[in-house]
Amino acid sequence: MRKPERHAELDRRTRKRLVTRQKISDVATRLFMERGFDGVTIDEIANAADVGRMTVFNHFPRKEDMFFDREDEIRELAFDAVRSRSPGTSPVQALLMLAHTMVEQPSEIFPPFEETRAFVETAQASETLKARARQMRDDFTRDLAALFAGEVGDEGDGSIAYLAAALVTATWSTAFLQAHAALRRTSDSQAVKAIFLAMIDRGAVATLAALRGTALAR
Repeated sequence: MRKPERHAELDRRTRKRLVTRQKISDVATRLFMERGFDGVTIDEIANAADVGRMTVFNHFPRKEDMFFDREDEIRELAFDAVRSRSPGTSPVQALLMLAHTMVEQPSEIFPPFEETRAFVETAQASETLKARARQMRDDFTRDLAALFAGEVGDEGDGSIAYLAAALVTATWSTAFLQAHAALRRTSDSQAVKAIFLAMIDRGAVATLAALRGTALAR
């Protein structure tokens, strides 16, 4: 009878940890949006969240991690789309379909563009966040290339898989930033969606053309 009690206790600890993490993230996000990322200190976040400085670092090793706190969820969403694709669907096509689904069915992971406007503007106003975004993009490209190679079989030195991952990542990054640039100009949410998907579609066509004759194009 001891084991159920132990597992229940672990579950309570996990829930408490997740609640604390979410509280810190919510407080940090509010402060970042109000004052800019570089204008907020770790101590201010800790005080506002009513936790100790070390508690903040236990949940978020870097200040930037509090800003990009959904990165892992976005990564897994993309990777799952590749892993669970239907027979006859290439990895690039799977990610193309994911883009359309994310825009047509917004979620907490990928909300409507108008809801992320302040987030993007805050990121673009900070050199620290822009540097972190570039690092995350590079890490994502490397890991996506490894996934591509594992899904279709490594071709030679893996350079084709890396090319595919780099083209996909560049397409998504460019489409996202251009969609937000259009949102600032027009405030037309429907037009912004169309711009994003049009760029994703064109990028997919270009990527598949570059991969023609390889396993990743099939």
